Amino acid sequence: MNMKRMRSRHHRPSGGGSRHSNGQTPLNRNHVFDSNGPDMRVRGTAQQLFEKYLQLGRDATGTGDRILAEAYFQHAEHYFRILNAMTQAAQQSQMERQERHQQRVRSQHQDQEERRQGDEPASPDQESEENASETAE
Repeated sequence: MNMKRMRSRHHRPSGGGSRHSNGQTPLNRNHVFDSNGPDMRVRGTAQQLFEKYLQLGRDATGTGDRILAEAYFQHAEHYFRILNAMTQAAQQSQMERQERHQQRVRSQHQDQEERRQGDEPASPDQESEENASETAE
C-alpha cells in the first residue's frame, strides 16, 4: 500500500477541527481544544490547556530537560494568547451591546418627547394666532 495514502487517511481536512471556516479560533470560553503537545495529546479549554502546559513546563524544568520545558512553555504561551483574544473579544462585544442599548434608550426617549409634544395643547400665543386667522376669514 502507498505510504502517502496511509498517512493521509485519518487527516482531518478542516485543519484539526478547532477552527471555523474563516480560519479563526472560536472565541467561546467553553470551547474544548484537542492539543497535540510535544509528547502527548491533551484535551480541554484554553484555560485548562494553558495551566496544564505551564505545569508540565515547570516539571520539565525541575527534571533538567530544558528543551522539553521550552516546548511546553511555547504551548502554554499559545493558549495564553488565545485566552487574551477571547477576553478582548468579550470586552469588545460588551461595549458594542452597551452602545446599542444606549442608542435604543435615546431613540425611545426621543420618540416619547415627540409624542408628548404632539399631545400637548397649543400654547396661548399659538391659540390667539389661530383664532385671529379664523376670524379674518
